[in-house]
This record gives sequence, structure tokens and C-alpha cells, in this order.
Amino acid sequence: MAQTFDPDGVGRSVFVVDERYSALDEPWRAYSRARLIHVSAGVLTVRTETVRWVVPPGHALWLMANVQHYLSAAEPVQFHSLYADADAAPLPAQGVALALDPLVEALLGAAVDLPHDKPLDEPAERLLQVLLDRLSGLPSAPLALHWPQDPRIQRMADALSANPAEPAVLDDLARAAGVTARTAARLFVKETGQTFGQWRQQLRLLVALEHLGAGESVTQVALEVGYNDVSSFIAVFRDAFGDTPARYFR
Repeated sequence: MAQTFDPDGVGRSVFVVDERYSALDEPWRAYSRARLIHVSAGVLTVRTETVRWVVPPGHALWLMANVQHYLSAAEPVQFHSLYADADAAPLPAQGVALALDPLVEALLGAAVDLPHDKPLDEPAERLLQVLLDRLSGLPSAPLALHWPQDPRIQRMADALSANPAEPAVLDDLARAAGVTARTAARLFVKETGQTFGQWRQQLRLLVALEHLGAGESVTQVALEVGYNDVSSFIAVFRDAFGDTPARYFR
């Protein structure tokens, strides 16, 4: 898809486009429609002001209308973007990652070929309606990491993001950020909905998805995100995503 494409300039209330990049560093932007991003190849990282998602193949992310977001991928990535007016589809109340089924993936692929600049015939309209109905019933996927907004806790989050394998404990990280460990622990729960330990584990798992998607070995990724015991990393990954790292991208 051309970089100059403007979804807000399309007259249809629902449409799908195919996007392919050798690497991606899309600037922050927002659209007047909700956007569903379905990754079919590669791994896509999506950020809003408060949440970061890592979206692997077979998954999708709903972003609400007028929400500023930033897309990035260090390796080749392919995805479909479905744009929908608020009154044209049963939309979630907030951004959410979904695990897609083969039918929805096939429908998205077929919808790419529908024209954006003229009325659709009845079969095409039915295709889009079936797609939207199916999307509303799909299960969510644990691919989000809520980013703290308090500047002190952000410093801790930024330090861990820069080095997920950082072995420092909460007390050390809090001290370096100028906050007590007790306050830091309370603020992590208040601002992210997770304890510090849960948040750190989710960060490591999402970074692991990025690296595994780039073709790195399971052992290498385990070490890069702070697991000296590869078996422990595999067990945590399987508990979170339902499969082992080696099988997840097959």
C-alpha cells in the first residue's frame, strides 16, 4: 500500500486494505474510524499513550477512533487494516487484542479486493457483515502491556524496557527512580492493573515475541529477556500463550 494512502479520505463506512513493509516505523497518527490491524506475517509492535501491544501472526488489534498510535516492526511485516465507522460495526469499548480463527483471516483477505470508491453489490456487503459479526465473538489475547503514567514509575518501566534482562529487584529500581519501593509497588498496581512482578513478566514475554518473530532461537531469546533457565522460560511462555515458543510461530 502506498505511504500516501489516507483512510479518512475513503467514503465507505467499512473497508480493508493490505499493507506490506520490509520494516516499519510509522509516525504517530489517529484516524476518524476504528482500525483493526490483523497481522498475517511478521510481528508488529503498536503503541498508544497508555498501552503497548506486540501482535504476532494470526492475531489482531482493535484501535478506537481518534486514538493516537504508533506502529513499528524491525523485520518484514504484513497486515490487513480494517477501518470501520462507529455505527457500522459492533466495536469494543476500548483497544483489545484478538486471537483470530481461519474463517476471519480468510474473510479479511477476501475483503481486501473489494473496491473502496464505489457501491458494493449484495454478496460483497454480506461478506463484510459476516466478517464484522465474526470479529465481535472472538476471544481476547494477552498481548497488552499497560504503561505507567507517573514519571517515577515511568523511569522504572523505561529502564526495564531498555534492558528486559535487568536483574535488579524492585527496591533497587525504585531507589534509582527516586521513589520508595512501597510507593512504587502501589503505583504499579494502580496504573497498570498488575503487580510489579506481573508487569515485568509481561514485558519480558512481549519482548520475547518480538525476538522470536525475528527468527532468534528460543535459548537466545530466553537469555535476552532475563531467564537463565530455558525450561522456566518455556513454561512461563506456554502458560501465557498456550503453546511453546518453538511451536507458537508455526
